[in-house]
Amino acid sequence: MDGTYDVAIIGGGINGCGIARDAAGRGLSVYLCEQADLASGTSSAATKLIHGGLRYLEHLEFRLVREALMEREVLWRMAPHIIWPLRFVLPYHEGLRPAWLLRLGLFLYDHLGGRELLPATSTLDLTKDEAGRPLKPGQYSVGFEYSDCWVDDARLVTLNARDAADRGATIRTRTKAVAADRSADVWRLTTVDCRSGGGTATVQAKILVNAAGPWVADVLAATRRCNAPASIRLVQGSHIVIPRLYAHDRCYIFQNPDKRIIFAIPYEGDFTLIGTTERDYVGDPGLVKTTADDIDYLCQAANRYFSMAITPAEVVWTYSGVRPLYDDGASEAQAATRDYVLDLDEAGAPILSIFGGKITTYRRLALHALDKLDRYLPAKARGRRNWSGTTPLPGGDFPVQGFEALVKDIVRDYPWLGAHQSRRLARAYGTRVRAILNGATHWGALGRDFGSGLTETEVTYLMREEWAEEAVDVLWRRSKLGLRLSQEQMLALQSFMVEHREEFLTR
Repeated sequence: MDGTYDVAIIGGGINGCGIARDAAGRGLSVYLCEQADLASGTSSAATKLIHGGLRYLEHLEFRLVREALMEREVLWRMAPHIIWPLRFVLPYHEGLRPAWLLRLGLFLYDHLGGRELLPATSTLDLTKDEAGRPLKPGQYSVGFEYSDCWVDDARLVTLNARDAADRGATIRTRTKAVAADRSADVWRLTTVDCRSGGGTATVQAKILVNAAGPWVADVLAATRRCNAPASIRLVQGSHIVIPRLYAHDRCYIFQNPDKRIIFAIPYEGDFTLIGTTERDYVGDPGLVKTTADDIDYLCQAANRYFSMAITPAEVVWTYSGVRPLYDDGASEAQAATRDYVLDLDEAGAPILSIFGGKITTYRRLALHALDKLDRYLPAKARGRRNWSGTTPLPGGDFPVQGFEALVKDIVRDYPWLGAHQSRRLARAYGTRVRAILNGATHWGALGRDFGSGLTETEVTYLMREEWAEEAVDVLWRRSKLGLRLSQEQMLALQSFMVEHREEFLTR
């Protein structure tokens, strides 16, 4: 079986790329295909939190919450450039969940997950604390403050793919799996290049992993020609971005009368992110869009708490994604489990299908996926079971609390960059900033500036090293500079990338 991969993975979201990284790090030969850009679906449409899921305690999902809480600091240590701690303020709202229940939940939150670096919960007097100032006066006097982490979700996906590729994995974006046939010991996967004029190709693999997210059932239909063995529940979550609502750097978690919660989070310096909605979704996940009802719901939910009223006219950007949850029969979307189910079909060469999951537990999901496939793996792969949590992601090889020191080093060595650009680049690339700057000694050496400090040098790095092919890949996934560039600047970037794309497609 020469030329046969150990593992082929369908899906370039967080689960697919996490499994690719873990498998490649164990010495396995890995092939991954993604029909669009990395993280172009669900994995770039999250609330961008590494969190235990405080509200999941209410649904008695203690195992999931404990696993997620334990992963917070593991992931922070792996990628301290794109993951960092946040403090969340939960105002007590009379008539909703009682204060004793909130205190109990936060006590469990503090003690279930082996917290070492993140600060513990505290109680706030919102009549005196700065966190009370943006709230409606006279309505909220007590609040609880606890810790979780922020993550640049799309960059987390890309860095897992980059690390997998650095360890030998083959990553093919804009490559759709259209059919798969299996014998007793091998899969033959047929793919189509989704670019204009693209052709077909065939890949052989001993194991097939279906990590297609919302399309998991479609992949099963194309591979096994039968219905999925487990049910998937598609739940739409929408977010809005508005100009910054308040000056401090803490986040809010608000309860609503319908028992849902929403977050309000400082975002990209000048904005506030508010989300998310939760409702069942029917249709093509690739066509999901934020609706006017979604925007109205989020504005009204925030307006129950903030003194400054938010209107739909103030929304500068929205995004929406479809979460592929395991269908546990819950009557409402917000009550459906966020846990994951791994289904292994061994009627011939094995296929493992991923149902559900959340971004916080992606690394543990990858570990459990390879555990489930253990008897099909070569002996060399079994000795490195726990490597992934102690090895930094690309650019993350600096102390977990050393980000400010990294920024100071960049400012010192590249004073012409300025503090703002030094910080932006450090947040995106960590210690790999120096590889991007490539010895430049002045701003002009970085080539064309497309706006907001996005230079030709950075764009070509993203095309060469991070599979970016379109302006949208750079502006909304590898960065969020789409919030700052004009339409004219975006078109200029797209023209540049189209002109130079062929140079990087053979990487």
